[in-house]
This record gives sequence, C-alpha cells and structure tokens, in this order.
Amino acid sequence: MIRTARTAFLLVWLVVIMACGRSRERTPSPAPQVSKETLMKTNRYLVEKDEERIRRFAERHHWHLTRSPRGFWYEIWHHGQGPKVTEGKSVTLNYTLRLLDGSVCYSSDLSGPMTFTVGHGGAVAGLDQAIRLMRQGDKARLILPPFLAYGVPGDRDRIPPRSVIVYELEVMEVK
Repeated sequence: MIRTARTAFLLVWLVVIMACGRSRERTPSPAPQVSKETLMKTNRYLVEKDEERIRRFAERHHWHLTRSPRGFWYEIWHHGQGPKVTEGKSVTLNYTLRLLDGSVCYSSDLSGPMTFTVGHGGAVAGLDQAIRLMRQGDKARLILPPFLAYGVPGDRDRIPPRSVIVYELEVMEVK
C-alpha cells in the first residue's frame, strides 16, 4: 500500500514536471505587424509634440529662438569676432547641457570644455549642425529635439529616453 502510494505520488510529480516543461517550450506569438504608414504617423505626432514643448519652454523663458530648417532651435545672443566654425575645424566649447525641467546633465564646469572636430561625429547631430552657424566668441542657446540629440534611448546615463535637451554654449576656440 505504501509502495503504491509512493509510486502514485512519483507519477503525479513526474506529470507536473513534464507539464511545466511544456509550457516553457511554447513558441511566442509573433509581434504584431506595424505598417510603415503607422510608424510615419507616430513619428510625425511625436515630432509635433516635441515642437510644442520647445515652443512653450522658449515662451516661458522669454527666449527669442529661431527654428532651423533641420529642426533645432537656436539664439546667438552674443556675437564674437573670431573665425567662423566650418566642417573639419576643431572647436572647443564651454557649455551646460540641461533637460527642459532645468536639471543639469553635463557641463564644462564639471567635466571641462568639450572639444570635437566639426562633421566628424564627435557631437550629437544637432550640435554639430548648429555650431556651423557660429564663430569663435559667440554665445548661444540651443534646443535639440530627441531626433537631433540622444534619440529614443537617451545616453543611458544622465539623459533619459526621448529627451529634448537645452545647450547654453560659448565657442572658446576654432582651429
């Protein structure tokens, strides 16, 4: 009798283990198909929302920004007399990079000036494009929507996903 009970218990236990194993073997259902048109509509919607957030931020701070054809917003509020920034030139910037809520992500006060070669991938796309409007000694404000900054993932450190970022910068050197 005890042997029969033990055997029955082992059989039940074996069935349970096998059933659990089968549930893990199920193939996942395929991801829903999203059309190119749906993705484009979603992207346009997100860009419009970012534009509205930037516009409201600029109005709230009484900044008189110009929207570039490429989608970044800028104001050169102090004009220097030095050489113009062009592709292939090395630029050194003093800068503060903030989120729209005002929190500082990076700054030259904390990590030293930023130096990169224009047009060679040393900066996010929006900064690389905007810096070409400036010359040594210029001071500017720059607002970059996510698609010209750190995009969907953010920088995985201090800049959250899909963040609009604000640069306050000064071109210290162009060479």
